[in-house]
Amino acid sequence: MAITGEDVSLDQIVPLSRDFTLEEVSPDGELYILGSDVMVQLDTAELRLVFQLPFGSHTRMFLQEVARACPGFDPEMRDPEFLWLSRYRCAEPEAQSLKPREWNSDPGTPSGFTPIGGGGSNLDGSRTNGRGLLMDQSSGARCSDKPESCPTRQNKSKSEITDMVRSSTITVSDKAHILSMQKFGLRDTIVKSHLVQKEEDYTYIQNFRFFVGTYNVNGQSPKECLRPWLSHSTQAPDVYCVGFQELDLSKEAFFFHDTPKEEEWFKAVSESLHPGGKYAKVKLIRLVGIMLLLYVKQEHAAYISEVGAETVGTGIMGRMGNKGGVAIRFQLHNTSICVVNSHLAAHIEEYERRNQDYKDICSRMQFSQVDPSLPPLTISKHDVILWLGDLNYRIEELDVEKVKALIEEKAFQTLYAYDQLNIQVAAKTVFEGFTEGELTFQPTYKYDTGSDDWDTSEKCRAPAWCDRILWKGKNISQLSYQSHMALKTSDHKPVSSVFDIGVRVVNEELYRKTLEEIVRSLDKMENANIPSVSLSKREFCFENVKYMQLQTQSFTIHNGQVPCQFEFINKPDEESYCKQWLTAKPSRGFLLPDSHVEIELELFVNKATATKLNSGQDKIEDILVLHLIRGKDYFLSVSGNYLPSCFGSPIHSLCYMREPILDLPLETVSRLTLMPVQTADDRSQLENPLEIPKELWMMVDYLYRNAIQQEDLFQQPGLRPEFEHIRDCLDTGMIDNLCANNHSVAEALLLFLESLPEPVVCYSAYHKCLEFSGNCIASKQVISTLPTFHKNVFNYLMAFLQELLKNSAKNHLDENILASIFGSLLLRNPARPQKLDMTEKKKAQEFIHQFLSSPV
Repeated sequence: MAITGEDVSLDQIVPLSRDFTLEEVSPDGELYILGSDVMVQLDTAELRLVFQLPFGSHTRMFLQEVARACPGFDPEMRDPEFLWLSRYRCAEPEAQSLKPREWNSDPGTPSGFTPIGGGGSNLDGSRTNGRGLLMDQSSGARCSDKPESCPTRQNKSKSEITDMVRSSTITVSDKAHILSMQKFGLRDTIVKSHLVQKEEDYTYIQNFRFFVGTYNVNGQSPKECLRPWLSHSTQAPDVYCVGFQELDLSKEAFFFHDTPKEEEWFKAVSESLHPGGKYAKVKLIRLVGIMLLLYVKQEHAAYISEVGAETVGTGIMGRMGNKGGVAIRFQLHNTSICVVNSHLAAHIEEYERRNQDYKDICSRMQFSQVDPSLPPLTISKHDVILWLGDLNYRIEELDVEKVKALIEEKAFQTLYAYDQLNIQVAAKTVFEGFTEGELTFQPTYKYDTGSDDWDTSEKCRAPAWCDRILWKGKNISQLSYQSHMALKTSDHKPVSSVFDIGVRVVNEELYRKTLEEIVRSLDKMENANIPSVSLSKREFCFENVKYMQLQTQSFTIHNGQVPCQFEFINKPDEESYCKQWLTAKPSRGFLLPDSHVEIELELFVNKATATKLNSGQDKIEDILVLHLIRGKDYFLSVSGNYLPSCFGSPIHSLCYMREPILDLPLETVSRLTLMPVQTADDRSQLENPLEIPKELWMMVDYLYRNAIQQEDLFQQPGLRPEFEHIRDCLDTGMIDNLCANNHSVAEALLLFLESLPEPVVCYSAYHKCLEFSGNCIASKQVISTLPTFHKNVFNYLMAFLQELLKNSAKNHLDENILASIFGSLLLRNPARPQKLDMTEKKKAQEFIHQFLSSPV
């Protein structure tokens, strides 16, 4: 049954944001899709706004649940979670004019309704909601005037249409989705849990054709048609997942994330999709040079929901985006899918760094859920995972000529035995549970650009299968896995894989029956007893906690006979349920009768919490309150001890610590950490201090002696276990024991500077530094006014960086790179100490640049 609003002109359709999922026109131009439950339908000469709302006893029952959950709903109050309700309320707003835009256009592109791709079939008469429930437009008569059946017909204002379209991923018939929202509470969480458990009762498997492609483009712009790569198969794919690496190698892209090449490659891909289908861009996500595009055939667009995208940088200090991963997750019908595109650490000897990059991406990539009360989704929490990218694993133990000879013989299986990814997967250090197809094509790296010739440069890199595609999940069949030698733009060759993936599709009638059975059974449980649980442990002691070294302990919640919802709640006058160094995972959840869940308590001290722990202003002590909805509270005690560290200690305090920090009494560490910087400058009242912190000198001296010509210094991350070793050497004074990779020491130096509670250039001088960023004399005058120890450290660091620049022919560093890296560490905005905006970042870079190009 359709509810039809008053006539509305095409100009009233709002332009949607570039990442909105569903906006397209059907091939015959008659149906403009605005969302999974909203469309504009062309009927002869008039346009009408159409809503899909199947009415029946189950719908009325569901809306009664909505009313019960939201008493006193005010239509004037803005509530984005329930904007879909306001569509059915009477209003007489003034119509306004807006221009439409095409399916896949980005902001600023000319408006129009031209879909991406070639031909395609018309959308049929059935439409779906975001969970894939078919809704028959033809059945039933037009709605009557009864208030319980439908609202009064009404005009829609620009703002109403905007809200309506942007909220259209939540549909009235999408009960399981709405029931997951926080406002519905315990009863509705139970409904969703039972629906998940009974999914097989109301779904069936249907295959969809997926194209997955990866291409490291070496900073080049598109120079050739991509159809040999993207459209090589006869059948048009249902879904495209296209990933790029090294989209832009310029310093501007690396430090400021701006690049025109995003649009260039997006356009090149869009123009090369299979001519047998019309496609919509669902999402584009980019981290510096790592970009991932997701397209879907128009006839499947209405079945895409819960789209999310995230990035994880694994470059220097674990955040630079020259290496890392980007991911897009979404629901296709009732199957959750996550696509990951990654670019891991380079160089043949760095396989451990690649392993760590993979693990970092897995642990740090988290997607927020529609229900904010639910914990974020990780990559592993999806039904299907597709992982593509330049994984950078090389062929080891064979010299270049032997590798080339085996390739010439097409002895790929012999060569594969020496492939690092194969070796690491077999050792279960990475990609556990993933599958990769047989490699029947020659290595995709490294070629002379513009040819099929192996690398003839001075480095003469050995060929390697750097570019890979792996998958994890059920009902997945790989149909092809190949490289595409015809493309010669880059020093890599693109790779593709085509899959048939079995997706769970909802049978609407069975879904409705299942839902009604669940609701009926819950009615009998509503007067059940108060929930009660038992905890396996209530006291937790964390011993010898160290800076940036994770400690975890766990306990189990065992539920009784009543479904319960639990969460850790804030104590009176506190903003969070726990102190900043502690996290409970999950911090809230739902338990069915006789079930249990394991809770992990993670303790991690970082730059935000180290200073107070060093000074004794904070201790490893906390009380957690575990609350049961409609039940009682349980109290958990957390205790432990923190080992003070030079990380998180003020510069002037470290200068007065002539002994290693762990050799000093805690009272002394506390007194020196709390000492004001002004007092520290009055040397007549205190013992003789060092000119700069000894820990800073140890790291700089190590780099000066061992890494002055190290390529990519301060740009390539180190290894985490080595950071812990470096920290321990600094805190114990055992500098003779320091043995670490140059990149690890360089990263430790940056982390040390980042952890300073007062930056090298004091907060009080920050705005003057930005003001004088173009005036060298005035800038030097500002530095001369810094407190003595801060001034000494600044001059010492600038002298070291100038020494590095004298060896730029070997280490490939230049003034811009060093100014960009150190600018945001030495200068921090006191109002936003964690991050500078782009304008501030550029001015900070200019300020530091002056001291690198002239003597200190």
